[in-house]
Amino acid sequence: EDLAIEIEMSEPHIIQEVAGTEAAPVKVRRALLSVSDKKGIVEFGKALQEKYGVELVSTGGTARTLREAGLSVKDVSELTASPEMLDGRVKTLHPKVHGGILYVRGNQEHEEAIDTHKVLPIDMVIVNLYAFEAAVNSGRGFDACVENIDIGGPSMVRSSAKNHKYVTIVTSPDQYNQ
Repeated sequence: EDLAIEIEMSEPHIIQEVAGTEAAPVKVRRALLSVSDKKGIVEFGKALQEKYGVELVSTGGTARTLREAGLSVKDVSELTASPEMLDGRVKTLHPKVHGGILYVRGNQEHEEAIDTHKVLPIDMVIVNLYAFEAAVNSGRGFDACVENIDIGGPSMVRSSAKNHKYVTIVTSPDQYNQ
């Protein structure tokens, strides 16, 4: 059974406000999960994997959390064939991640490129950003606050938004039950 996500919003979405566009269900076969707020991620991951057969790809702590709950998870480093590096600063900033998110399904040139470079499609991105403001407000030192500036998360949000026709983006645990 394929998972088709229906985007329901109480207010018009900006994409739907552009003439000639509409949000359509997205078939989800592979999801990338990389969250700082782990609330509800295990239950959401279980639903994706067990109910819909979605392959889960994840980073560091999120992958560990999902595995500890008994889920099968592919490390993002396995997807990219590159290790997470620089104390975790570089995990998802990779062409195999952003190519998997950004490629236009059905576009012959894009299809050939992902085939040539062995890029796997990513149909859903579940990401929430580091709590930078909370780190600053906690009185932590400057260096600790700098480490809470998220780079990969916002990049994946933007890539998903750009390719919204083919990729579903989930940015908050509050969206898991929608």
